This record gives sequence, C-alpha cells and structure tokens, in this order.
Amino acid sequence: MNIRCIIVDDEPNAVNLLEVLIGQTTEWQLLAKCLNALDAISFLKNNEVDLIFLDIEMPLLSGIDLAALLPAGTAIVFTTAYKEHAAESYSFNTIDYLLKPITLKRFIASTKKIGNYFLNAMPAGPKDTEDPEGYFFAKTGNELRKILLDEILYFESQKEYVKIVTAKFEVLTYRRLKDIEAQLKPPFARVHNSFIVNIRQLSKIQAGFVYIGETQIPISDKFRDELMAIIQKRTF
Repeated sequence: MNIRCIIVDDEPNAVNLLEVLIGQTTEWQLLAKCLNALDAISFLKNNEVDLIFLDIEMPLLSGIDLAALLPAGTAIVFTTAYKEHAAESYSFNTIDYLLKPITLKRFIASTKKIGNYFLNAMPAGPKDTEDPEGYFFAKTGNELRKILLDEILYFESQKEYVKIVTAKFEVLTYRRLKDIEAQLKPPFARVHNSFIVNIRQLSKIQAGFVYIGETQIPISDKFRDELMAIIQKRTF
C-alpha cells in the first residue's frame, strides 16, 4: 500500500530514526521531514499527504496546536516522550500514539494499525449476494453452530475455551481467543486479554469500561489506545 507521509519533529535524531524505520519496514513515500510546525504548514499548503508523524513537544507551535489547524480527517500518528498527552491526542483523527524512544517492534505494530486504517478507508467494492465473511461456524460439543457476526455481542476467554455471546444465546467453543482474533476484522476489537467486543453493540464507554447493555467489560491499558482510535472516528 502506497502511503504518502511526512515527519514533523524538532529533534533531528528522532526524525532520522523514523526515516530509517519507515524505509526499512514499509514501501511508503516519505515526502518531507519538517523540524517545526511552521515548516510543515508551508509544505502542506502545496502538497497532499495521507499521514503525518507528529511530535507533540515542539517550540513555537506544539503538535497538538498544529493538529487543530489541519483539515478534519487528516490521519495522524503522534510521537512523544510524554504519556500524559495521550488522552488529548485522541480528539483528532489519531491512528496511533508512539512513545519515544520508538522501538522497531512497536513501530511494526503501528504500521499494521496504519495499514488497517487506510484499508478500511478505501471505498468498498460491489457486494456479493451473500457475504462470505458475514458468518462462521463454531464447533461446540458434537455440532457446528452457525453464528452471524452482526449478532455477536462479545467473545470471552475462559481458559482453553472461548464463550461467544449473542443477545439470543451463548456458545462455548474449544479455541484460543488469540486464534479467533486473527480471523476477525472491524467492528470487532480486543479490549482486554479476556475480551473481544463488537463495537457496534456498545452502549457506552465510561471509567475504564465498555458496556454492552448492562454488561460491564474492562478495558486494559494494553488495548486502550487502539480502541479509542477506533471510537474517535465515530465521535462528534
């Protein structure tokens, strides 16, 4: 996937690291490296980009201030050494939040999020009469139970088994949650080591929990940023 990106960061070493990571792990086009927000604004006046790697702590104009000036929907990956900016950053179209120093492992994980974001943003092609990904069969006991994806509320890990919960019934299948997660696409999202939820079924998010009806499901720190990035795309 060809993604046009720029780096905006006042630390030359951080810029160089990101340039190396982008060059070694992707086929994206790095169009510019800006050492301050004003240079970025000047570049963006005459150039279209798909993604901005944006440092938060910069002189003259912070990354948050620059983000507020960008066209709505501009895809951003914030980079910073400070965790406390995370909540504020998700008031924009934030795909990810990378803490410095950025490791190769963490950057590769971020490229997967970025790839999924742009893949999902692409216009959908014509639909088949029957969507082959609209259902699956879960083995439970001596039968295979057909389950429609849209009807699933959440998946819950229970040791060697996974409980699949719908509004009408529950099924216990001998699978690992990790294996099921690998077969799912949005609107399903991992929110905890033990839970995958259907975001379309959420009723609210409050105080570190998601709610499906009256069912309260915890959000772990490990999955919070990715979940909130998805939620932000649907926030008014």
